[in-house]
Amino acid sequence: MASLQMRAISVVLRLTRKPRTATVERARTRIAAPKGSAEPPAALRARHHVRTRLVQGFPCTTVAPRNGAPGRAAVYLHGGSYTGEIAKQHWALISQLADAGVRVEVPLYGLAPQHTYREAYPFVTEVYRELLAEVDAAAVTVAGDSAGGGLALGFAQTLAAASLPQPRKLVLLSPWLDLTLSHPDLPALERRDPWLNIDGTVEAGKAWADGDDPTQPRLSPINGELAGLAPMDVYVGTHELCLADVLLLQERAAAAGAALRVTVCPGAVHVYPLVPAPEGRAAAREIVAEISGGAPAR
Repeated sequence: MASLQMRAISVVLRLTRKPRTATVERARTRIAAPKGSAEPPAALRARHHVRTRLVQGFPCTTVAPRNGAPGRAAVYLHGGSYTGEIAKQHWALISQLADAGVRVEVPLYGLAPQHTYREAYPFVTEVYRELLAEVDAAAVTVAGDSAGGGLALGFAQTLAAASLPQPRKLVLLSPWLDLTLSHPDLPALERRDPWLNIDGTVEAGKAWADGDDPTQPRLSPINGELAGLAPMDVYVGTHELCLADVLLLQERAAAAGAALRVTVCPGAVHVYPLVPAPEGRAAAREIVAEISGGAPAR
């Protein structure tokens, strides 16, 4: 059974977040709204070495531990339906990684409708290429949540064509794997999901695809090649739209001989490792330990 805190979060999300994308019209209004700030929080700057530079015209923020040289590194791709800016919950996990000795590259890719996946892929590729000039790929994790999780998997599928090595690991939190949200189990999951709606989310995906085929792997990596990818850790809750496609990914990975570990959390909401509930905190500790190479904090 889900914790009391997780159930309370579900109620709040259903009352405050679910209505925002309940219809295509509401979703379009949110997609077209001005974007918020992507500036790292002041507390993050005070705690870690933080610098932001431009890569191919887009900002990339590096968050590194103050004490000692980092042993491992990560590229973290934030979620937000490809239309929303990085949030404090993302920075909180990034800060935990830096606390554990991980250097984190945070590519702040352009958001739809002003920008599309066509700009995001070369940007993330260049960030990764620059990181590998300083850190061995065997010490790098590529991670992401929701839309960022889908982008992380799609990106990993392009590395061979770019003559770049796979990272040590892929860590995906509730990844958005199919832009079309066409899995037959989704209507039932939509009723359980206190946050996401099918129609509104698909509308965000259309803005990101900008008229291109949404089933292509760079937009829907569930349809991409899985053999030869880095080992994957995937976290998903039972009360979210992403569950069906994560389970399908598990089936396809097994058929392709790909290394994939899926953690399904009963009663948990979308991107539950980022929420302030016991299940979320436990998953976040596990993720930080996996990426940093340390033991989970108690």
